[in-house]
Amino acid sequence: MYVKEICLEGFKSYATRTVVSGFDPFFNAITGLNGSGKSNILDSICFVLGITNLQQVRASNLQELVYKQGQAGITKATVSVVFDNSDRSRSPLGYEDSQEITVTRQIVVGGRNKYLINGHLAQPNRVQNLFHSVQLNVNNPHFLIMQGRITKVLNMKPPEILSMLEEAAGTRMYETKKEAALKTLEKKQSKVDEIDKLLDHEILPALEKLRKERMQYMQWANGNAELDRLRRFCVAYEFVQAEKIRDSAVSRVDQIKANISEIDDNTERTNVEIQEMEAKISNLIAEKEATMGEEVKTLSEKVDILSHDLVRETSVLQNQEESLRTEKKSAEKIGKNIKELQKSLEERDYAVKKTEDGAADLKKRVEDLSRNLEEYEKEYQARVPTYGVLAGKSSGNEEKCLEDQLGDAKAAVGNAETELKQLKTKISHCERELKEKRQQLSSKHEEAVAVEKELIFRRKDVETLKMALESNPYEEGQMEALQKDRQAEIEVVQRLRDEVRILSGQLANVQFTYRDPVNNFDRAKVKGVVAKLIKVKDSSAMTALEVAAGGKLYNVVVDTENTGKQLLQNGDLRRRVTIIPLNKIQSHIVPSRVQHAAVRLVGDGNAELALSLVGYDEEVKTAMAYVFGSTFVCRNVDAAKEVAFSREICTPSVTLEGDIFQPSGLLTGGSRKGGGELLRQLHALAEAESKISIHEKRLSQIETKVDLYSFSFITFQCD
Repeated sequence: MYVKEICLEGFKSYATRTVVSGFDPFFNAITGLNGSGKSNILDSICFVLGITNLQQVRASNLQELVYKQGQAGITKATVSVVFDNSDRSRSPLGYEDSQEITVTRQIVVGGRNKYLINGHLAQPNRVQNLFHSVQLNVNNPHFLIMQGRITKVLNMKPPEILSMLEEAAGTRMYETKKEAALKTLEKKQSKVDEIDKLLDHEILPALEKLRKERMQYMQWANGNAELDRLRRFCVAYEFVQAEKIRDSAVSRVDQIKANISEIDDNTERTNVEIQEMEAKISNLIAEKEATMGEEVKTLSEKVDILSHDLVRETSVLQNQEESLRTEKKSAEKIGKNIKELQKSLEERDYAVKKTEDGAADLKKRVEDLSRNLEEYEKEYQARVPTYGVLAGKSSGNEEKCLEDQLGDAKAAVGNAETELKQLKTKISHCERELKEKRQQLSSKHEEAVAVEKELIFRRKDVETLKMALESNPYEEGQMEALQKDRQAEIEVVQRLRDEVRILSGQLANVQFTYRDPVNNFDRAKVKGVVAKLIKVKDSSAMTALEVAAGGKLYNVVVDTENTGKQLLQNGDLRRRVTIIPLNKIQSHIVPSRVQHAAVRLVGDGNAELALSLVGYDEEVKTAMAYVFGSTFVCRNVDAAKEVAFSREICTPSVTLEGDIFQPSGLLTGGSRKGGGELLRQLHALAEAESKISIHEKRLSQIETKVDLYSFSFITFQCD
């Protein structure tokens, strides 16, 4: 393959399209005057071959290769080299069937640089591979021997000549590719090692965890099926029992209906008897009216009405008294009101009875007066002359005449009628008051029931207090001792609360405050900050645990990723937080075989998994495994080094002083002033809070005893 033709357009001094042809397959020479463009033809060939060192083509950037750098209206430079490819033995790979190969390179001012092979776009790497396959490497420093380099080539030493020959022959290119291939192999091998490590430490444990979870799920599904079967059995049993209850209820309903029909018959008979009694009463009243005079008849009607009202009011009063007797256990205030109502009702009863007695006396008096009046009238008719007759003298005393006595009797009847009207008015007034009291009584009934329940509850409390008093009799001086103990406990609780407040202020960065992101948000979904969810079992390992966890101590644990999303979007968080959802986090715990290997290597107790040194609730186990499950805590530096760098273990380790050893060889250590302070403060805060709860419970017991002794003392004083 050799150059057959060159076509230049806009390249350096060739502004218009220029075709240079007539090349010989073996030897070519370009001659011409100075400045005629001989070197530009060679530069165009190097340009197409993809030269990278533009200094060899006398340019500092690609834009300078455009005719007058694009200032003459020509904005692109294009060079096409046509290669004769008739000799297949020297043809590039993949182009054996092409008689000619045209390679074009074009640059645009301010634009892109592109290659074309036989009119089709091609990547620069493809063009370089085409030329390398026929031992053409324009970037070889010995490919072009410029002016002034002949002497340098002649003075080269054998190794330099060998290098030049290798580059000229094209074997150096393969050495370079070999080195690049070896580097690529090393990178791929490191990637394979990382993948193997990922398989061993993450994927395989995750698969094992998934297998266990699948087994647990199958057990759970079987349990649910069994539970469903038992639930159906229970429902069937309840259905059978309900049918039995229904049958018994139907029989009871029939019996109740029979009782109701019997009661209805009794009611009808009672109504008939009542009607008969009313008829008898009406007959008796008619007979009574026939026998009595007009005024006595009126008085009798009034007395009957009053008697009827009195009987009705008396029955109502008796009913109210019975209701009041059932509510005697109400509260003090309601009891007083009920007592007042009873008293007023008794007064009304007494007034009604008094009115009845007065009416009976008045009726008797009216009858006596009527009888006397009839006697006087008979005597008067028998003895009266045409003039006024005076009564005879019996014992020498003067007596009133019959007219005066008759007038006195009529006056007495009028007084009796007036007194009867007053009594009737008083009875109506009493009826109104009784109606009002009845309404008050009905309104107080519900309160009385509630107060009665509370009274029963209070009585139980009183019984409890009495039993406590019997077991704790009052003693002289005991009250003062309890007062002193209570004051001492109050001071201790106040001191502990101050301590808790100070520690809480120092631990403000582990306080996670948020606003409910949605209505009726369940705050139990947010478990809290990792640092507050653990309890250190060994205080000497606090520094190591704090270093092992690092920034994860401040992460927030939630139940699901949805809860975390709600907190981040609508929780009004005051600082940036990292959230650990329990259902999504993938934890890596050092396998048990690696733990046993570490114990065998450094001895029992010298290397422990960080996860085993902290206590936590079972529901946050996944988060704790994510934070502490992949690090060993070692007692000394030698043990940490053995654990980290052993091929069998190869796990990060932390010493009690906080020095970190990574399997990759990275070491971190030095001054750890204040190391573990966060966990120590949290431990102190938890202890202070537990002490507060203990002392508050003790204070409550002391106050209960004080109340008991106070009650006992009051009871003793009352006795």
